[in-house]
Amino acid sequence: MLRYSYGIKVFTLIFQIQRTKMNEIIGSCIERIHELGSTNNYAATQLLTKRLPEGVVFVADSQVDGRGQASGKWESEPNKNLTFSILLYPDFLEIKRQFEISKAISLGVADFLRDRTDQVSIKWPNDVYIGKGKVAGILIENSIRNNKISSCIVGIGLNINQQVFTSNAPNPVSLRQITHKIYNLEESLSDLCLKLDARYHQLRNAEFGQIDEDYSQMLYQCGCWSSYSDENGDFEGRILGVDQIGQLMIETRTGKINKYQFKEVVFK
Repeated sequence: MLRYSYGIKVFTLIFQIQRTKMNEIIGSCIERIHELGSTNNYAATQLLTKRLPEGVVFVADSQVDGRGQASGKWESEPNKNLTFSILLYPDFLEIKRQFEISKAISLGVADFLRDRTDQVSIKWPNDVYIGKGKVAGILIENSIRNNKISSCIVGIGLNINQQVFTSNAPNPVSLRQITHKIYNLEESLSDLCLKLDARYHQLRNAEFGQIDEDYSQMLYQCGCWSSYSDENGDFEGRILGVDQIGQLMIETRTGKINKYQFKEVVFK
């Protein structure tokens, strides 16, 4: 199915991807937008006007005002990377388990990257790293209704072919910089959707044990003594994992285990 719509700097292409498995959700419908501000904002606006199919992907060739965690910005050169948002309806999850969405999505991105390079890890809560460089950022926005997660918009920025970064971000890196290869963005998006879909099905099937184990194994600096900083100053600690609600658990040299919410601890 093809549909074209024209507006100010907007060209939209919607198409159905034929999959080998009929039960796949993420990526079964993709809407491509030539240029917009934020794919998450666009998805939220679309959701206000109509009921959208679960797993629809809104992908921008050029995202000029991409958002990161805590009002951060995401730099992405047009037509060089993947910047997109996914709409999900994870109403099967208890609210206290909503961090499982973050785990599953970050694992899906990591699975995609591990097919192409090594030294892939997940920096809590859901940044994806290659070595010491940040290759992907994830922004998840949940809507809660009647004590359930009624909808979830997952924004992903993945650096693929960009070679020069001009923002003040401390450590961006792209897949091309690491592997010295140029990647087809359409093929990359299709494969990434398959990886994300597999992890989402684990979530739907309540395979929390497997997701938790894989996430802990992929966690950046887990088990290693490293330097951190919190409201009390600098300290040495080692990451033990996360608790059920997604708090990061760090053991100090004295044996005390501290738990942190997002932005409460800084990696040095």
